[in-house]
Amino acid sequence: MFDTMTITKAAGALIGALLFLLLAGWAASGVYHVGASGEGSHDGEAAAQAYTIPVEEAAGGDAGAEEEQIDFAALMAQADVAAGEKDFGKCKACHKLDGSDGTGPHLNGIVDRAVASVGGFGYSDAMVAHAGEAPTWTPEALQEFLANPKGVVSGTKMSFAGLKDPQDRADLIAYLAAQP
Repeated sequence: MFDTMTITKAAGALIGALLFLLLAGWAASGVYHVGASGEGSHDGEAAAQAYTIPVEEAAGGDAGAEEEQIDFAALMAQADVAAGEKDFGKCKACHKLDGSDGTGPHLNGIVDRAVASVGGFGYSDAMVAHAGEAPTWTPEALQEFLANPKGVVSGTKMSFAGLKDPQDRADLIAYLAAQP
């Protein structure tokens, strides 16, 4: 079955394939620089970033201080109900305004309603505990919750990341306040 000639051909094919891979790797490294950044380029020059994306840098304390300086009452005074209706599109996947519950409780009449008060809805233990701390959904409590739901009520079932723009939050709260 295996004679000397067959074994020689198989070994030659294997060695030839390995030689081809080594030569292809050597040629590719000559054409393309694959060194780590900071090692320099082919001519000994320092490597430079080809394209940079500017990113706003904010320290953890600065972002919180900026949020504190926002006059929410002024934002509510100029809130746009029509824009709030558009913002509510992000809520429609889980919440309804017709009095029936979806994945989340219905939101009609939520402004100045007691926290975790929709009968028959299975609130998380964290939300029930939050009802003891903040008994009603005032516009101020809603804007704080909508900015960072998991930060305000740690352990909430709500998977929404929050609305970062304070004007969007004010518009949404104005829209929800207009719902009976």
